[in-house]
Amino acid sequence: MSEILNVRKDEEALLKLETPCVVIDSDAVDNNIAAMAEAIAKRGVKLRPHAKTHKLPEMASRQLAAGAIGITVAKISEAEIMASGGICDIFVAYPLVAKSKLERAARLSLSGVRIIIGVDSLEGAKRISETAVREGAVLEVRLELETGLRRTGAAIDKAVELAKQINDLDGIKLSGIFTYRGAMVGGASTLDLEAAGHEEGRLMVEAAAALRSAGIAIEDVSVGSSPTALFAAEVDGITEVRPGTYIYQDRMQAVFGTCALEDCAGVVLATIVSRPYEDLIIIDGGSKTFATDVQPGNSPLFLKGFGHIIGDSEAILERMNEEHGMIRVQPDSAYQVGDLVQIIPNHICSTVNLHSFVYIKDSTGQLHKTTVAARGMLE
Repeated sequence: MSEILNVRKDEEALLKLETPCVVIDSDAVDNNIAAMAEAIAKRGVKLRPHAKTHKLPEMASRQLAAGAIGITVAKISEAEIMASGGICDIFVAYPLVAKSKLERAARLSLSGVRIIIGVDSLEGAKRISETAVREGAVLEVRLELETGLRRTGAAIDKAVELAKQINDLDGIKLSGIFTYRGAMVGGASTLDLEAAGHEEGRLMVEAAAALRSAGIAIEDVSVGSSPTALFAAEVDGITEVRPGTYIYQDRMQAVFGTCALEDCAGVVLATIVSRPYEDLIIIDGGSKTFATDVQPGNSPLFLKGFGHIIGDSEAILERMNEEHGMIRVQPDSAYQVGDLVQIIPNHICSTVNLHSFVYIKDSTGQLHKTTVAARGMLE
């Protein structure tokens, strides 16, 4: 019979929660923040965490207090939320091209917030220039380079020519280059995080050297995801890393080996609503509760199911509909209808974005219901 660790009867605070919901352990958060900050500081590189994971100015402030020099976001709406929460150094690591979004970036810049925005095309740079000149601002930009993931980013072999053209535009300060690559080596996903981080770092340092040789002043070379950040930071010439998931950690990071399951600060709390068969339990959380962007079975992680059921390594969250989660269990397991279970999701970032609020558990066990301020900020 499996060892089942459901919510204990003495965990009164959890027992009173409406499920499904996300619970964040504050002590684990602080430990994760401190560990990354210390490791990056030892490498002499700046830390600019991505706020996509927590979407909370409160958590960004904790990261800054621990040594981060600023934060990263993906959308201008996220930047506005962070700025309203007192965060004053924000990198929008995404190409802003719409007039309205660029005007919002200019307003933030003119308000005294350091805003850096991504650009990966001449057309995009021209739009930034036109808006900056019209609004009376100078917008700081970083040129995004494509290093193997095949999404946004200019081709490295076109970087010098494009950077020269951007430098000639009014209202723009080109201060650096950046990329997002994840755990890849030679164009393929990998579990060899050291090789992935070092390759990513070398590609970007070589690109920066080419730009500087062409007379383009590149200050920052910004890279790194949670799996690769520590290794990319070992490459001489890398100035900044932008990990995000590390603050909460998740099952994906645990399988990568960047943390233990015990380091995962975020769990989904769910209620068993049915046990129609001895080997099947149904919980009240489905695809509207758990992120499905990290699918089971895919290389290189080969995850089993959509999350780790705490206390029962044999249970598998195999399937989901919108409101139902189907968990295969051992026939002799002790689960009962009404029991609460805690599940570490495959991907915490996208999971948090599905929830309007989270419960942050402090060191005394008290739960603080907290609105996910930048949740759904997609524009």
